[in-house]
Amino acid sequence: MPSSKRIYNWYIALVAAMCMVLYGYDASVFNAAQSSDNWLEWFDLDTKADANLLGLINTAYTIGAIVAGWFFGGPTADYFGRRVGMAVGCFLTIIATFMQAFAPWHNLGCFIGGRVLIGVGQGMALTAGPIYIGEISPPEIRGQIMTFWQMFYSVGSFIAYWIAYACSAHKETLGNWDWRMVVMFQILVPIIIIVLLPFQPESPRWWIKRHNNIEEARKALRQIRDTEEDVEYEVTTIREAIEFENEAVGGSYLALFRDPSVRKRLYLAFVLNVGQQLSGQGTLNSYSSAIYKTIWTSTQTINLINALNATCGILFTLNAAWIADRFGRRWLFIVGAIGMGICMLIVPVIGMTTPDVIGAKGAATKTQPVGISIVFLLFLFIFFYKPSWGATTWIWTSEVFSMNVRAQAVGMCSQMQNVANTIFQQFFPIFLANQGLKCLFFFMATNFVLAVFVWFCIPETMKVPLEEIDTLFGGQNHVEKGGQMLNAAEARHADSGKNGVDVQQRETAKETSV
Repeated sequence: MPSSKRIYNWYIALVAAMCMVLYGYDASVFNAAQSSDNWLEWFDLDTKADANLLGLINTAYTIGAIVAGWFFGGPTADYFGRRVGMAVGCFLTIIATFMQAFAPWHNLGCFIGGRVLIGVGQGMALTAGPIYIGEISPPEIRGQIMTFWQMFYSVGSFIAYWIAYACSAHKETLGNWDWRMVVMFQILVPIIIIVLLPFQPESPRWWIKRHNNIEEARKALRQIRDTEEDVEYEVTTIREAIEFENEAVGGSYLALFRDPSVRKRLYLAFVLNVGQQLSGQGTLNSYSSAIYKTIWTSTQTINLINALNATCGILFTLNAAWIADRFGRRWLFIVGAIGMGICMLIVPVIGMTTPDVIGAKGAATKTQPVGISIVFLLFLFIFFYKPSWGATTWIWTSEVFSMNVRAQAVGMCSQMQNVANTIFQQFFPIFLANQGLKCLFFFMATNFVLAVFVWFCIPETMKVPLEEIDTLFGGQNHVEKGGQMLNAAEARHADSGKNGVDVQQRETAKETSV
């Protein structure tokens, strides 16, 4: 039976994980909006003639997220604290939601501005959130807790798609509110997070790193660790690691590029985060409606499929909760990539080998049995993706960096997902329009390459304490080396104090003899 402190540890981690709802909801909002005829009419858009413009609208979000993740998210989380980083991101998301929902008639610039601002907000929140979770979680359950970070992405998609499905079923009654309501519900979770954050402890590692405040760190740890012995052990290891990083490595972000061990981790994490998006999930999440339109003509049917996909995504992600800390990160990466690659092989083969039929509107589509088989395979793709490259990429990225560069590194690496999306989604709508389902062969090849990359390049990090993870990448043990430095510094301080007392005693003796 878990203790009350362990349950509270889970609770504050899940509050931070709710930041991922922002990401999942927003990624799904644009997909849902594209399927609304009222949204297209309001902004005078045509899905075929304005394919490049639709790509720009989606890219606007990623530009804001990249700027925030690379330049603002890390410094904010390091200087003001992890909770402030999450709160600022949520606040910006609320403002941006109103900009999008109430953009004037044919004023696409206001909508795009909201997309940019919401990207900035999420770049801030998505930097601070996983760091906070990793720093408050015990190593033996860190993987399980971080699983819920990815699961809340699916929760965001779940909320967005089911609202979109309900609104599309009543679009004649709702009119333009069929898409406005989908956008407006995005403020719900950020408000909840902002209300809850002030009542939970700040990261103990931040207290020691930023302020060298040992007592506040102890106070935070006493709320989430079962015994005083656990608290003192963790405080000591944090102090030792930070002492080494400050003295031997350097406390600035330049260590990201100066330290060969840190630099290696940065590049590996870059590849994993880019690979996560090029696996096919990022594109499918934004353009699944466009893909399904090659099979079905009914908008309501497409919204229902998206909603069921998001629902299954929640269940599939939970698989990582019992796998991540049992079989390890490498196992999940490799099995997931192979499974996704096979799905991306079979889907276009089915599309190429089955005949087209003429739909009700005169467009070429597939028969319903063929469409169902393709949807099943895309759901199977999600089954492999969610616990592996979905959850495990975030787990691995948030736990491999040392304290002195963790916030900046996680911000940069997580936004490499958006860098990949920004580039790829500029031409994917055209790629899809010209090649149809054959474009999925690209994702097949990418997934098989990723499996080979993980096999040869990615070390296992399961259950390794954060302060000792450097040794996996050729670095020194920060706890061991920092302990030696800390003990030496304390010894020098004690000696200087003792020498000062001796001198004072000798001076007193002289004065007495005189």
